[in-house]
Parts: sequence; structure tokens; C-alpha cells
Amino acid sequence: MIRPSAVSDGRARRTDVPLALVGPTASGKTEASIELARRLGAEVVVIDSMTLYRGMDVGTAKPSPGERAAVPHHLIDVADPVEPFSVARFQHLARVALAAIRARGRAALLVGGSGLYYRAVVDELEFPGTDRLVRVSLETEAEALGPQALHARLAAFDPIAAGRMEPANARRVVRALEVAALTGRPFSSFAEAWGRYPLERVRVAGVTLPPDALRARIETRVGRQLDEGLVDEVRRLLDRGFASFLTASQAIGYLEVADHLAGRLTLDLAVERIVRRTRALARRQMAWFRRDPRIRWFEAGPEGAAALVDDIEDYLG
Repeated sequence: MIRPSAVSDGRARRTDVPLALVGPTASGKTEASIELARRLGAEVVVIDSMTLYRGMDVGTAKPSPGERAAVPHHLIDVADPVEPFSVARFQHLARVALAAIRARGRAALLVGGSGLYYRAVVDELEFPGTDRLVRVSLETEAEALGPQALHARLAAFDPIAAGRMEPANARRVVRALEVAALTGRPFSSFAEAWGRYPLERVRVAGVTLPPDALRARIETRVGRQLDEGLVDEVRRLLDRGFASFLTASQAIGYLEVADHLAGRLTLDLAVERIVRRTRALARRQMAWFRRDPRIRWFEAGPEGAAALVDDIEDYLG
């Protein structure tokens, strides 16, 4: 079933703006994207916060080597797991890739489930940097004077930002003052673009599934990941010294299997937690995407997005 959208049909296909296929994890976007990209003459730009890490293949459900050979893919395996990586860096790399794709006269098809990374690429969002010395200085002040004192300072410079946070929330107050110190701009000024969804910046199709169908697909995918060697993959990462990253990143699947290998979880309990956390991730992803009125939603059944390729092609093409 095709759901109505705020975006009207009938526009000619654009190659100067990216096309996009978004939706929750395990909805079948990867499989559908290969055929879509082939039909549309597009190259795939993967919009995901974990597939960019080398060595994390099975647990992130990366496109297979065969799929990547069939259609050019970008932003996969661009960093080691312990390498610092920010959404601002992803934004830069994605825009470089999009420019190169346009220069080749090809369409770009963004594919993924990360709403933050998707918006970072298609919209004019800014991500201010950080400075450890400035931040530590502000944190020291917050500890000595209390966060309310820093909140009062913020309110004098940026009342809009101050009004959006609790005076006792030291972390948020410090961040707002850090950005102001580094940029000379109010922290609230960086939020203005978040509420804008320019139609001309992207043409995007979204996949949604009934909860029962999505849960079944998640359970099936987790089982397949175990069969494809998830436990061995996590063991290799641990052997390479990436234990601190797996813990800090809370990477779904990797954290649970690492706990299993350490004897803290049975494999069955690890699988149960992976499924539960993946379902929670899917809900968060959909909460992000439902804010975007540009998305034309297509409802899939148990077979996932692959069954919708004809309809999505008609819309994107």
C-alpha cells in the first residue's frame, strides 16, 4: 500500500539533487537499493553510523561484496573502529561523494536508517566543533560555581538556548557556552535549520512495515548474522584491541556478543537482547523520519522493501 504524502507527485526526475531510500533497520532497504540503483543509473551513498567502520561487517548488515560489485557504493569502510568519527566528518565525506557522482553524470541514491546522518547530508545543518581546553575550563567552573551560575551567563547571551534547557543540566549548558566561545554565535542559531525541510534538496521514499512483520524480520536477520559468523567477527575485533570501542559505542550486537564471550551472558540471552535493542533502534529511527514531510511512505509486508521496488522506482524516477 502506498501512503499519501505531503510531497506531490508528477515532478520530473532530478539528478542534481540526491534521491533517497530510508526506513527502519531490517526493512530490506539494502536489497531494494541494489535493484533501484541499477534501474535509476545511480550510485549508492550509505547513510549509516556503523557501516563506515572497517571490520564491522556481519553485525552492521553491510552490503555484501557482490552487492557492492554490482553497484558503486560510498561511505563504507572509511574508518577504523577506534578512530574518532563525527557526524560533521560524515557530512563532509558524503558531500564530496555526491559532488563526484554528479560530475560523472550519475544520480545518487542515499540509503540508510540514520535520520541524523541523512539530514546532515541533505540539509544545511551545521555541527560546531569542540575544544577540549575550553570545555574543561567550563566544566571546572560548573563544578565550582554550580551549573545554575553558568546557565545565568548563557541566558544573558543566548536566552533562546537557555530557555530550552534545565539550569541544572551542566552538560548541555557547558556545550552551549563552548559553542558560543568557539564561534561567537549563539548556540540557538545552529538549531534554526533543523525545523526547515526544503523540498528542492532531496526526493525521498520511505519504507515502513507493520510491527509484527518488522519484528519477525529483525529476529530472522539476527539469526542469519549468527550463522554468518557474528561471534567470530566480534572475537576478531576484541583480539585487535577494540573492546573499549565496542563498549563505548554501545554497538548493537557487538556489545552483547562481547559480553557473551566474556562469560557475562549466555548466547541465547545475548540474542534476546540484540533483538530487543534492534527493535528499540527501529522505533527511534522512525521517530526521526516521521518528522520529515518530504518522505513519501510505502508500506511493505513481511517480504520487506524488495517487493516495493516498482512503486519506489516510479516515484523516485
